[in-house]
Amino acid sequence: MAIKQELEKKEKRTCLYDKHISLGATMVTFGGFDMPLLYQNAGIAPEHMAVREHVGLFDVSHMGEVTVKGKDAERYVQHIFTNDIAGAPVGKIYYGMMCYENGGTVDDLLVYKLGENDFFLVINAANIDKDWAWMQEHAAGFDIDLQNRSDFYGQIALQGPESEDIMERVLSLPCKELSFYTCKTIGETLISRTGYTGEDGFEVYGTHDFIRACWDKLIAAGVQACGLGCRDTLRFEVGLPLYGDELSEDITPIMAGLGMFVKLDKAEFIGKEALARQKAEGPARKLVGIELFDKAIPRHGYTVLKDGQPIGEVTTGYHTLSTDKSVCMALIDAQYAALDTEVEIQIRKKVFPGKVVKKQFYSKSYKK
Repeated sequence: MAIKQELEKKEKRTCLYDKHISLGATMVTFGGFDMPLLYQNAGIAPEHMAVREHVGLFDVSHMGEVTVKGKDAERYVQHIFTNDIAGAPVGKIYYGMMCYENGGTVDDLLVYKLGENDFFLVINAANIDKDWAWMQEHAAGFDIDLQNRSDFYGQIALQGPESEDIMERVLSLPCKELSFYTCKTIGETLISRTGYTGEDGFEVYGTHDFIRACWDKLIAAGVQACGLGCRDTLRFEVGLPLYGDELSEDITPIMAGLGMFVKLDKAEFIGKEALARQKAEGPARKLVGIELFDKAIPRHGYTVLKDGQPIGEVTTGYHTLSTDKSVCMALIDAQYAALDTEVEIQIRKKVFPGKVVKKQFYSKSYKK
């Protein structure tokens, strides 16, 4: 029994696990998976800047994939998803949230429209089991075929200003015609112009063997492998949320400043009434950006103060590699959320002054 329990607790591995080991990656547990944190002895900076200036390659096979097909596929997705996909063209991708009845966030996700009654949902690795159970629970009364395909797909992300050229030249995957947040299928392979870095880029989904072959071609061509460390710094600099930090069952999309992805003019979706009420009344807490006047680094969980009194806490913080500033995102009392409001952050035994700024600390470079 003890052996069985230990096996059950063991981290999952993606189809690219041995590739990371061969490259000497520092491995960490994330979302239940054994994943690469970084590949460079010099830290995450070289990987981060490779994506900002050239191109970088990420293993994102830990992400979950769920397919929704059938006569009621669109109606079902509309029911569980905050964004509005009604009448969407085939090949379009939407970002949004699944929410509880009280407005709290089940997960944030991407919805791909692959056909008139065919949708592909991409969910966060740490939430696969929870999301799948929740989706099944709310599928009653819909004529759909709902399948968890997370174990079937491998996935890589190629990110950076040179990604289009590399996709076409090295992988022979035609992609120039794709605009931001669109996709296409080539057999069992799905290609999308999406990513989590603020740069132009692509995500490729396919069989494990296909993804392994793509990885080998890209590494042989000299593309920089990138780990979770710079994935976090890259997404943070452009204000993209991470579930568990900027979104959670206690942090609604309205609190997180993601109201543009909550379409309250839709007929219905789970959590609509609570979110509409919160938007009308104004949330008690808001997610903001904070820039410190000092070089100190604010970390997750550090207390935000106003005149010495606690008003919230940091969700993510770094000294940014692209802008050389000490900044963070923080969830604070709404009355202090106005731009340029002066606040302080408790870092260990010292208090450092700063001010509220926009959450996007670096300008995005997506292809329109």
